[in-house]
Amino acid sequence: MSQQCIDPIVGKILAGWRYDISSLAPEMRGDYEGHFAACERCRSRQKIHRIIDVGLIALASISAGMFLLAFGVIRHFGPRHAFWLEIAALAGFALSALIWLVVAVATPAPVTVLDAAKQGARRVHDRLPQEIRERLPEELRVKITGT
Repeated sequence: MSQQCIDPIVGKILAGWRYDISSLAPEMRGDYEGHFAACERCRSRQKIHRIIDVGLIALASISAGMFLLAFGVIRHFGPRHAFWLEIAALAGFALSALIWLVVAVATPAPVTVLDAAKQGARRVHDRLPQEIRERLPEELRVKITGT
């Protein structure tokens, strides 16, 4: 049995935005954040979309790395027709880099990764002994804790 959205109108709006409210002004996000808190269906769909976005960036990064590795191997061994193989490897790298850039610009994946990194830093900060926390520069402490 599939879950139903608790407010289909808001659910359709969020689906049209690919469940991304990161670009909305904070004062406009309240209702949508409330909807995510209450609606399991939209929350799970948002999670799936963010997994796909981050997965695409990871896949494009791995692909770019493999094309650079192929270029390096071709340069090292210098097989016959090395020039064309090098061109193909560089073209593959360029395409992977372009895909990475498009996904990074068109999706909220970088914001999602940044938020996850901030939450991890906050957890580490909270576990540090008080004397070490006090040694951190004020600017860094504000970035980590938000206060």
